Amino acid sequence: MSALSPAHADDVSAGMGILQNRCASCHNLTGPAPKTLKALWARKAPDLFYAGNKFQKSWLISWLQKPVRIRPAGEFYADHIKPGPVHDEVDESTLKPHMALTKEDAVQVAAALMTLKAHSDLIAKEHVTPGSISKTMGKMVFDKFLGCIACHRISPNYGGLSGPELYTAGERLQPAFMASYIRSPQSWDPKIWMPNKHVNDARIQQLVHYLEAMKGGNPQ
Repeated sequence: MSALSPAHADDVSAGMGILQNRCASCHNLTGPAPKTLKALWARKAPDLFYAGNKFQKSWLISWLQKPVRIRPAGEFYADHIKPGPVHDEVDESTLKPHMALTKEDAVQVAAALMTLKAHSDLIAKEHVTPGSISKTMGKMVFDKFLGCIACHRISPNYGGLSGPELYTAGERLQPAFMASYIRSPQSWDPKIWMPNKHVNDARIQQLVHYLEAMKGGNPQ
C-alpha cells in the first residue's frame, strides 16, 4: 500500500502551492524556529514546519474556512496592547484578520500541512494515556498549581492574553504535541517566553486530559 493515494498526493501538491504562494510570507514552513529574541519578536505568525505533529487535520479544515483568532493579543503580545491604566486591553485596530479559504483549498492546505513533521523525535517520546479528569481538579492544576491562567485563556473571557487561548486546544492540537510542549517548550521554540516548569509526567497527563475535556466547553 502506497503512502499517498493519487488523489491525496494531488491534494498535498496543490496545498503546498497555496502555502508557498499565500502563506509563506507570514508563516515559517521550513524551519528552524527563531534562534534569537529579535527573530522571535519579528515572527508574524506561528511556525508551521511541524504542523503535522501539532494540529488535528479535521480542525485545520474547519478553521481555515472560518478563521477565529487563537492568540487574543496577536503573535507578539506587546505589539497589540493599549497603553494606559487598564492592563491587558487589546488594541483590535492593530490586528489583521486571517484570510479564509474555500473548502477545496482548506482540504488541500490541511493535507499539505499534515506532511510537515519536524520534531517527530520529540513526539515519539510521549505517550498520553487515555483517561479523564474532573474539570474542578483540572482547573486547580491549570490555574492554582501551575499558573497557566496568567498567560492563557481557558474560556473566552477568563485568563491571560499573552499566549494562545486553550479552550479549543483539545480540538485543534494532538495530545502528544500538547504533552511534549508542556514538558519542554524550548525544545520546540528555543527562545519562546513560555517557562519550562519541569512538569512531571502525572501533571502532564492531567493537563492534557483537562484541555481535551474543554473542547468547546467552559470550566466556569
